Amino acid sequence: MIWQFAHDSNHTSHAKPSYTRRQVLTAWSPYLLLMTIMSLWGTPAFARFVQNKLHWVLNIPHWPGLDGIVYRTAPIVAVPTMYAASYRWDFLTAPGTGMLICAIATMAILRISPSRGLKVFRATCNQLVFALVTLAAVVGIGYLSNYSGMSYTLGLACAYYAGKLFPIVSPAIGWLGVFLTGSVTSSAALFGKLQQVTATQTGLNPVLTTSANLFGGVAGKLISPQSIAIACAATGLVGKEPDIFCHTIKYSLALLGVIVLIVLLEAWVVPGVIPLDPKAGMKHLAFLVSGAAMRLPV
Repeated sequence: MIWQFAHDSNHTSHAKPSYTRRQVLTAWSPYLLLMTIMSLWGTPAFARFVQNKLHWVLNIPHWPGLDGIVYRTAPIVAVPTMYAASYRWDFLTAPGTGMLICAIATMAILRISPSRGLKVFRATCNQLVFALVTLAAVVGIGYLSNYSGMSYTLGLACAYYAGKLFPIVSPAIGWLGVFLTGSVTSSAALFGKLQQVTATQTGLNPVLTTSANLFGGVAGKLISPQSIAIACAATGLVGKEPDIFCHTIKYSLALLGVIVLIVLLEAWVVPGVIPLDPKAGMKHLAFLVSGAAMRLPV
């Protein structure tokens, strides 16, 4: 079956089209280029080269008006310590930069004029303006929650009421966060510190709980109202959102159940399968949020 746009001149024809190898390669070139560039962007060697050789990193070690003001005390830490406030923007190694370079290279390969490329860029920005504002606001709330102590308070509450059963709750928190915000990144920004604090207080591995937050968020993506609305708008199914939600929620809950079982096995049966590193979990979350050109406070 051949799918064509309605305005195609030969949309009623069932003749099999013939393409040259060059045409096929040109059509696939954006995807091949994207996989190549993003594979390079994800290597530690490239990150070290940018940071150590090029030094193309915006680093503010002491954020004005905040650094040196907030202190963490017991039971979060044994000895009262200053909660450093810094900002680091690895703009070149950010995934979005790699995608931008790929888009510019694709314009050259497909011979798209700069004026047309700018027109598409403006249309894309107009389409995503509210999503970008929402994402920036959610990341800002994540910083506010951390430095105001809200994330720590919620983490202590979860540790008190859930205790050793927190591996069951941990993926559900990420699942609920994505259902509410529509973004795994936003869920990580909101609940990442909560997951780390609760794991530390209950003797669990922070890497496990922060990873569970991400995996649970992926399962919640299936029923996120924002994601469903965007999909329906892109495919001409506006008004079918409730039907899609009813069909996908069972799969979302099933995936969440599988994730809970995996987390329970790694927490209780084979706890040593994941190396213990108190900061590694937040590093994972910071890498995810780096797609929005942000860094979570560690």
